[in-house]
Amino acid sequence: MGEEPIQVDSPAGPLDGVWLEPAGAVAQVVLAHGAGADYQHKNMQGIAAAFADAGLATLRFNFPYMQAGRRRVDNKAAAVAAIAAARELAAARSNLPLFLAGHSFGGRMSSHAVAEADLDCRGLIFCSFPLHQPKKPGVSRASHLPDIRQPMLFLSGTRDELAERGLLEEVVSGLAHARLHWLETANHSYVILKRTRTNPMPVFEEMARSARSFVDALI
Repeated sequence: MGEEPIQVDSPAGPLDGVWLEPAGAVAQVVLAHGAGADYQHKNMQGIAAAFADAGLATLRFNFPYMQAGRRRVDNKAAAVAAIAAARELAAARSNLPLFLAGHSFGGRMSSHAVAEADLDCRGLIFCSFPLHQPKKPGVSRASHLPDIRQPMLFLSGTRDELAERGLLEEVVSGLAHARLHWLETANHSYVILKRTRTNPMPVFEEMARSARSFVDALI
């Protein structure tokens, strides 16, 4: 098993990416990166590798702003268009059941792609969904989530500074087909507190196992 470089033909131009499919994969996941780092960031690699060990293929890719070397993230329309192009490529190369996912900004934009652009998928996996800005708790970023018909899985750290625990639990409990898995002592970037974390499992493995359980229930 190895990563295969790919290019996503988006409306903004070609986007670099990579495909990783383990033997016997049961589903594929279009995995979008966060606001501050590209698809090759160590966290993105760690999530993809753990997903592969759990039998989930992944397609990672750059958003247009990252491809162009800009710091400011794309607007919602451009981000959704890039996710749609990546989804089209994934669906063309594999008939595995398809899920959308992303870290932080990537997950939030994936949710808009489904809620507002009606992008088809079996479900969504949010890795550190950014419910609000640091130290500015609120739920306005979740206002569109009730419009999503597909099941949703939230993988969020108990120390995530962009998702106050009580607020995220309130949001998820109000959604018809959503579940929440807390990553003990992890922050928004999956850094854990080794001295106080009681779960011996590496955090990316924990995420992948939860994702695989979510996928198995839907396929």
